Amino acid sequence: MNFIVSTTLLLKHLKSINGVLNSSNTIPILDNFLFEVSPGKLVVFASDMETTVTTQLAVEAKETGSIAIPARTLVDTLSNFPEQPLTFSIDKKTFGIKISTDNGEYKLTGHNPEEYPRTPKLEGGASIDMKTDVLATAITKTLFATSNDDLRPVMCGVFCQFSETDSVFVATDAHKLVRYRRSDAKATHAASFIMPKKPLTLLKNLLAGVDDVVSIEYNKTNATFIFGTTTLVCRLIDGKYPNYEAVIPKQNPNKLTVDRATFAGALKRVSVFSNKATHQVRLKIAGSQLSLSAEDLDFANEANERLTCTYVGEDIEIGFNSKFLLDMITNIEGDEIQIEMSAPNRAGIITATKKDNPAEDILMLVMPVMLNN
Repeated sequence: MNFIVSTTLLLKHLKSINGVLNSSNTIPILDNFLFEVSPGKLVVFASDMETTVTTQLAVEAKETGSIAIPARTLVDTLSNFPEQPLTFSIDKKTFGIKISTDNGEYKLTGHNPEEYPRTPKLEGGASIDMKTDVLATAITKTLFATSNDDLRPVMCGVFCQFSETDSVFVATDAHKLVRYRRSDAKATHAASFIMPKKPLTLLKNLLAGVDDVVSIEYNKTNATFIFGTTTLVCRLIDGKYPNYEAVIPKQNPNKLTVDRATFAGALKRVSVFSNKATHQVRLKIAGSQLSLSAEDLDFANEANERLTCTYVGEDIEIGFNSKFLLDMITNIEGDEIQIEMSAPNRAGIITATKKDNPAEDILMLVMPVMLNN
């Protein structure tokens, strides 16, 4: 079996799906790409058992066949070639691979393609079409708020909730929560699933700069994302997502409005002096003045900064983890943000005061930390 392919084209496609491969696999075959060749077309598979990504590209080929090729060796080899056509010659009996160029010849041993895990087929599922930029934004805005706690696997992913009126993406680690809603992405009927962090990160990278429509198909166990020449299939997290609506406080009479960039700058400076374990920053709001302070008693470090703000409500003193607060301010857009609060021991809600896109609604919630008075 022979085929001819452009060096840069093949390398670009391999690098796009390479992120799914683990550095150490219990099953050796997963250290390989699976190449499936048919007349004029090459489909490449990469998998870690939980997630499988495929990409498709045009090649010169007259035969049909498949081979598993060691991923690292192939990527390292292609990375050192200038742009030129490469001829792959594969011996179907010995799985030997010969790569020929005008100036040289490279031989490596492939593996039996029959050993490669098959991509699961989705049966009895539903589907929704969504613009690539909408999905990419939803992933970016929520992914940072997911948990790393393996004891609570449902919180290690993003909860995707589709209905006939909107699409909602939620992530939380019990300290912070993000709810991203789009009224311009609707499904034919209601459904929901929890998507793991690794395939979401892969998907975010694959969607970068792509202007297309993603077809999302899903059932109780798997979800498939199809766009352009790429398909990503992943196993979903099994479990019931916590009732996130119940933790969002409805009555928040204290409303702070502040310039986002000014607040973020002050927070970065003050947080340098905070305790390295708690990252605690104190917000004291009285009238139109916001005071930020932090201290680390172990090293006698202390910082104070004052900002002007717009504030409605009773004077309040509340503590937050500066890292969580900065994560949220960085991932929210707009010149001004509003922080709504009810009491020093209740969650604060962060929103943008103005929306660039009326179809987009983003709410961020951060839990306070107890102040040592």
